[in-house]
Amino acid sequence: MEEIVRTNDPVLISFLESILEEAGISHFVADGNMSILEGSLAMIPRRVMVDSDQLEKARKLVRDAGLAHELRPEKD
Repeated sequence: MEEIVRTNDPVLISFLESILEEAGISHFVADGNMSILEGSLAMIPRRVMVDSDQLEKARKLVRDAGLAHELRPEKD
């Protein structure tokens, strides 16, 4: 799986999950439990992960939603 977004914003995570689900893109939100354990002090951001074979489609959806600034840099 590849990371596309790292954030502490639960609204953003919910929105991303919604658009990914609607597009049929497999995804996973990593570090959600760690964020809860540390007391939600925003020290450990959650990572939105997608399957490697759907990475470009997912990145395009995020850009089309006007959230390109939230995307993690592309790996070389």
